[in-house]
Amino acid sequence: MQELDLTNYYIEKMATVNAVLPTPPKALVVTHGCQMNGRDSEKLAGMLSKMGYGMTKNEAEADLVIFNTCCVRENAENKLYGNLGRFKEQKRKNPGMKLVLCGCMMQQDIVVDKIMASYAYVDVIFGTHNIYRFPQLLHSSYESGSIITDIWQDAVEIVEDLPSVRQFPFKASINIMYGCDNFCTFCIVPYVRGRERSRTTQDILDEIKALVADGVTEVMLLGQNVDSYGKGLDEETNFARLLHKVAKVDGLRRIRFTSSHPKDICDEVIFAIRDLDKVCKHLHLPFQAGSSRVLKAMNRGYTKEEFLDLIGRIKTAVPGIALTTDIMVGFPGETEEDFTDTLDVVRKVRFAGAFTFLYSKRQGTQAAAMEDQVPPEVMKNRFDRLLVEVNAATREVAAQNKGKILQVVPESVGRHGILNGRADDNSLVHFVGDADLLGKMVNVKITEACTFYLNGEIVNEHIL
Repeated sequence: MQELDLTNYYIEKMATVNAVLPTPPKALVVTHGCQMNGRDSEKLAGMLSKMGYGMTKNEAEADLVIFNTCCVRENAENKLYGNLGRFKEQKRKNPGMKLVLCGCMMQQDIVVDKIMASYAYVDVIFGTHNIYRFPQLLHSSYESGSIITDIWQDAVEIVEDLPSVRQFPFKASINIMYGCDNFCTFCIVPYVRGRERSRTTQDILDEIKALVADGVTEVMLLGQNVDSYGKGLDEETNFARLLHKVAKVDGLRRIRFTSSHPKDICDEVIFAIRDLDKVCKHLHLPFQAGSSRVLKAMNRGYTKEEFLDLIGRIKTAVPGIALTTDIMVGFPGETEEDFTDTLDVVRKVRFAGAFTFLYSKRQGTQAAAMEDQVPPEVMKNRFDRLLVEVNAATREVAAQNKGKILQVVPESVGRHGILNGRADDNSLVHFVGDADLLGKMVNVKITEACTFYLNGEIVNEHIL
C-alpha cells in the first residue's frame, strides 16, 4: 500500500470511531516556529478535520492537543515544557484526552528522552519527516493505550496531497522543497529537517492550480533556502525558472517566497522579481551579521562586502524593492568591532524590517562548542542598540509610502471595523472598509506611516 493510501486508510478508521461518539471531539493545534511549521500545522488540521475532529482554540475543551514544536531558539523549547506542565492536571481530569508532540524539537534524542522521563502523560511523539503518518500513530495510541514514538533520522520520501485547512481562503503556502544543506554553525535546522529535497515542478504547479481553482489568488513558496531549488531533480530547473512557470498560472495574482540565502541568490532570480508582475517586490534576505570574520565562523559563505554588493545589484535591478532580513546578536567571539560592522550594514541597506534575536546555543551545533561565548549582559546591550538602528531604518522606509496609492489585499477585520492587509511590498496596511473586501485587491492611499504599519483610505471603488 502506498504511503498516501495508508494515511487515508487510517483517516477513515479514525473517522469511523469518532462518528459514533455523542458529540464530535475537538482538537487544538499549537504552532511554534517558522512558516514551514505553519504549513505542517495546516496539514495536521486537515487530517484532523477528515478524522471527524472539530477545531478549537480553547485548551479546556480540547480532546486532542498537538504541539508542533520549534528548536531554533531556547525560548521556544522552554515554552513547550511550560505548556506541558499545565496539561498534567487536565490529563488527570480527562484521561481520554490525547497530547501529541511533533516538529523539530522531537528530532533531538535528548528532548525525547526528557519527555519520556518527565512527561509520561504525552501520548504520541513524531518528528518532521513523517507527518503523513499522524493518523496511523494516533490510531495506534488508542489501540495500545501507551505512548507512541516514531522519529525518523532521514526522510524516506516526499508525501504530498495531504488534506489541509488553510488560515485564509484566498492565500496559501506551498512547500517547494524541504531541508537544508548549508550547515551554518549556529543552526540546528539541517539536523532536524534533513538534507535538501526538492519537489518536481509539475507537482508544485498541479498543487497551485488546484488551489487557484479553490479560490486562492496568492501563494507563498516555502523552503529553508529557495535559491537551492532544483538540486537533485532529474529535470533541468532552478528557482528562477520555477518562478516563471508559476507566474503563468491563470487566476494567480501574487507570488511571494521565503527564504533566500545571500550566497545562493543569483541575477536570474533578481531579474525574475523585476520582470514578473505577479512576483511581489519584497525580498527577505537574512544577513545575520555584518562582520566578515563572524560570517566566516558562522559558515555563511559570503563577506560583508559581498553582501553589500549584492544589495546594490538588487536595488539597481528592482528600484523600490522592500528588503527585510534576520540579524543575530552575540554569536560566539563577537567583539564590539564586529557588532559595529552589523550596525554599519543596517545603516547602509535601510531594511524595511528585520527579525532581530540573541544568539541561542543549540546543542549539536558547532557554535555551541565554541569558546568566547558572549556574556548575556553584553548581548542585551548590543541588542538594544541594534533595535534603535533597525527601527529608525524601518520608519524611514515606511515614510516613503506616505501619499502613495498601494494595492492592498485585506486579510482580516480588526477592532472598530478596520481592515488589515498587505501591500505588494509586504507592508501592513490598516484602512476602513467592509468585510466583503477580504481577499480582494483594493487601491489604498497611504495617509500615515508608522514604524511597523501604514494607515490609509480607499481612494475609489475599483477592486481588482
